[in-house]
Amino acid sequence: MSTGRVFRRSTVADPPIAVEAHGSTIRSADGREYLDAAGGAIVVNVGHGRREIAVAMADQAGRLAYAHGSAFTTEPLEAYAREVAPHLPLDDPAIYPVSGGSEAIETALKLARAYHLARGEPDRWIVYARWGSYHGNTLGALDLSGRKPLRRPYEGWLGRFRHVSAAYPYRADMPGANALGTADELAAELDRAFETAGPGTVAAFVAEPIVGATLAAAVPPDGYWPAIAEVCRRHGVLLIADEVMTGFGRTGRWFALDHWGVRPDILVAAKGASSGYWPFGFAAASDEIHATVTGASGFVHGFTYSHSPVGAAVAREVLRILETESLVEASALKGERLRALAEAAFGGHPAVGEIRGRGLLVGIELVADRASREPFPRAARVTEAVVRAARERGVLVYSGTGNANGVDGDTILLGPPFVVTDAELERIVAVMAESIAEGVAAGPAVVVDPASR
Repeated sequence: MSTGRVFRRSTVADPPIAVEAHGSTIRSADGREYLDAAGGAIVVNVGHGRREIAVAMADQAGRLAYAHGSAFTTEPLEAYAREVAPHLPLDDPAIYPVSGGSEAIETALKLARAYHLARGEPDRWIVYARWGSYHGNTLGALDLSGRKPLRRPYEGWLGRFRHVSAAYPYRADMPGANALGTADELAAELDRAFETAGPGTVAAFVAEPIVGATLAAAVPPDGYWPAIAEVCRRHGVLLIADEVMTGFGRTGRWFALDHWGVRPDILVAAKGASSGYWPFGFAAASDEIHATVTGASGFVHGFTYSHSPVGAAVAREVLRILETESLVEASALKGERLRALAEAAFGGHPAVGEIRGRGLLVGIELVADRASREPFPRAARVTEAVVRAARERGVLVYSGTGNANGVDGDTILLGPPFVVTDAELERIVAVMAESIAEGVAAGPAVVVDPASR
């Protein structure tokens, strides 16, 4: 008789069994505790084990767990749309709720196409994104992404979308990085791309305000976002902000574009929207986008589990916690503390090229040579060695590879819950200092779960 088993994400033969979590700590079945310095996959913003969220979830599920979005709306959905709107950097937004970031990206892409069709511009089908980006793992979202290690196995199925350089000052103009470092260069390149594509052919430009998984909290150069928004407006191209990782306070503002005062046409959110308590995300459209699409033939799109009343109930409670406990402000302050501690503890280590980020999204780029910014060869598996060393010390971090040239390059991303204590921040930094020293010296390591959403 055959027995069932889990098709795991990790190549670790026997991963620990997580049984309980509270605050910033996850406990496994063997009684060991892990400090979650990555918030899972930069997801858990309000902390683990919030009973009030579980109560809201159970209460809604007990009254109404499912009603198909084509036949009904529900009170939790309507209330959430009203309550989240003041925080969104959009004019009179309308949200299309889905089950996660990849679905939200697919929704945003279709919405952009529907908008141009409704305006009588059927030739607008081209979409640009950036190299060094990550937008999801469905085929459409993966094609949009510029994360070469994830694209590589599926290249034969990709090629629909186009890419411009990453906004990645640390590796600007370096061979293989596909990166530029100034706002003027990046805006001029995007302008040329739109011109080359042809007038009236580009539908949208999609980008993360601060790059998360692929480039470990790479912040664009000053002036970048206002310049990019101007290029998009001038060409009639919709600006789609992927705030799946950066939204709901992760960078110390409600949304990362708030750092630059830029308002996109469409915004995509997930992860922190429900803080990991329910598969939930959304694409939010400005009033102009929503009115244009709904005033024409409508939006031909949908998922079985979109418009979930339980997901909306969870998201409402997460929103309430963020507001009443001032956790977005806490992310800003604790993020400054985390970066300062990191700079003091290991900023001068010869293998640490840069420590960067905003709020509680802090990236560490590891290099073989600080002066030349030469990356470690992929065969050295430095990231994996650092992650393993940290895990052995009871701290979980988020890793990335291939950032330097699509193959080589090692990064660590820190994104603990916003309820992380100062003592826990100090422990994270102390463990990272030890783990970087050990991982760099260790040589080839066992492969662990590669970073992805």
